[in-house]
Formats: sequence, C-alpha cells, structure tokens
Amino acid sequence: MRDLLEKQLSRFEELERQLVDPEVLANSSKLAAVAREHGSLAKLAGKYRRFKEINDQIADAREMAAGGDVEMRELAEAELSELVKQRETIWNELLEMTLGGTDANRTRCVMEIRAGTGGNEAALFARDLYDMYKHHAEAKGWKIELLDHSPTELGGFKEISFALEGEGVYRELQYESGGHRVQRVPQTETQGRVHTSAATVAVMPEPEDVEVNLKPDDYRIDKFNASGPGGQHVNKTESAIRLTHYDTGIVVQCQDEKSQHKNLAKALRVLKSRVYEMKRQEEAQKRADERKSLVGSGDRSQRIRTYNFSENRLTDHRIGLTIYKLDQILSGNMQMVTDGLIDYDRQQLRDAFGADD
Repeated sequence: MRDLLEKQLSRFEELERQLVDPEVLANSSKLAAVAREHGSLAKLAGKYRRFKEINDQIADAREMAAGGDVEMRELAEAELSELVKQRETIWNELLEMTLGGTDANRTRCVMEIRAGTGGNEAALFARDLYDMYKHHAEAKGWKIELLDHSPTELGGFKEISFALEGEGVYRELQYESGGHRVQRVPQTETQGRVHTSAATVAVMPEPEDVEVNLKPDDYRIDKFNASGPGGQHVNKTESAIRLTHYDTGIVVQCQDEKSQHKNLAKALRVLKSRVYEMKRQEEAQKRADERKSLVGSGDRSQRIRTYNFSENRLTDHRIGLTIYKLDQILSGNMQMVTDGLIDYDRQQLRDAFGADD
C-alpha cells in the first residue's frame, strides 16, 4: 500500500516538474495531457503528503515524550494522541481513494463487450449490457462515446467498444471486467425453454499520451471498406481502419466513422488502452499486489455474474451478492451492485492493511 502511494506521489512530483518544463510548455497537446494527469493525482498526492507530515510529527512527539522533561512529556503525550487520530482518519481516506490500485482515480476508461457462447442470443445479451452501462453513465453524468461496434441482423452486437469519461468512472466500472452469463427464454424460442448465453466485458483505464507514446513505426495500418450486418451496406471508400501492434500482436479496428482520419484516431485510443492494460497486468503479476484481469473467454464456465430473467435476479459470484431487481439494474440502476462491490473491496483493503504505523 505504501509502495503504491509512494509511486503515485513520485509520478505527481514528476508531472509538477513537467508543467514548468519549457519543452512541455511549447507542446500544447503534451501540456494538456500532463495537466490532466496532474489534476487526477493532485487530491491523492496532497493527502499522502499530509499523511507523511503527520507521521514525522508523531515521531518527533514520541521522542519528546521519552525525554526527561516532565512538562514537555505531558505536552507531547497530549499532542501525540491527537496526531494519531488525524493519521488514522487520513489513512482511511487514502484507502478509500486507492480502491482499484494505481488507476483508481482515472477519469477516463475504455469498455469492450463481446458476445460469447450462445450465438444470436449472446449478441442480444451484449446489446443489453451496453444499454445498461449507457443508461448508468447517463444517470451519473458521465460522457459516453461510441468507438466501434459490429451489429448483427437481429439487433445485437458481436462486439462493441466505447469510451467513458467522468469523476469516479474507472473506480466504479473496474469491477465489471469478466464473464457475464444470462439465463432467459430467447424471443426466438417457441417452446419456452430457458437458454444460457454469455458475454465478456473488459474495462481498461485510458492512458494519457505521455504514458503510452505510440509511434507510427510501432504498428501497421490496414485500410478496408466498412460494412454493416452480414456484409451489407459496403462503403465504396476505404474508411475502415485496422491497427496491428508489432510488439504485442494486439489488433484493433474501427469503422464507425465515415472519415478515415476519425476512425484512425478512435482506433489509436483503443490500441493505447489495450497496450497500457497489458503492461499493467504484467506489472501486477510481478508485484502480486493488484488484482488480475477478470476477463474470460466468453465460455459459460468462466463467469463473474449471472443475470436470471425468470427470477428477476442478479448474482455476483465473486462476493456472493444476490439482488432480485434485475429489471431495475438493466435499466441503468447499477449503483446497488457497484456499492456492494466497492464495500467488499474496501473491507478487504482494511483487513489487509489496517491503520499504518
């Protein structure tokens, strides 16, 4: 925990230096990226600096309390009690702010939803999940931007990617990564049998340009004609873009915009997020102090959550949370689920770290 906070403070101080660097000041896009990241870390860095100051004051007070001067010892002991209370309060606030690790305070993230097991029904479920996140974002006042999607003829999505921006957006949505399972009677089912389908969700913090600096030599660009469901609506111009990152093999494509330049810009955002997420997971595995990615293959056996329509039930299997208000959740009222996951994570952190000394 202290290592994480030290890393965040070190990054904040580096950004402070960059904000007065003539080279950065002369580059408006880089300056904007530095200022945005600096702002996202300011609250946490300031509070951790205060925590360290109080720790130093506690050390001084304990030294005075161990001295031979009776009057000074009484003053130090009185001050020590108040300082310890202040430190405990700030430590709890720091725990709250670092739920989700080093990226807890990100205000931008990219989400990807992919249909898994279940054919057309899985694609329709992917659409339901997108609608749920969209309505939730609107209720929270977050900005949502569609990056790319592959619709099916029945109105579902083979896959869809979109960006979200707003206060607390990654802190709340990070828990959505993983396999989601739905149990319901499909509209195409004539005998009323319940089918089980799956989709996967990936939530990735969107890095600033200064964190992931992709150069044109780092990836290959392929241009092709965009198409709609089932290969229909083929454009006559090569507006669609596919990027292949050489080092990681990550492939991203975007065809939603009519402009090739806009598709390229969106594809680069997704590629940067995927590259950053891959590096983040590699570091997490080395340190073993941050959760691993919960994204599965889309198979029914790799699930974090079940949506049962006949029982109007949502069950999150990671924390044993069951809520019989599935209709409300799917309409965008996700806060009851998010709060349960955050509360669980908060308690796990407190049990693991407690009040630091």
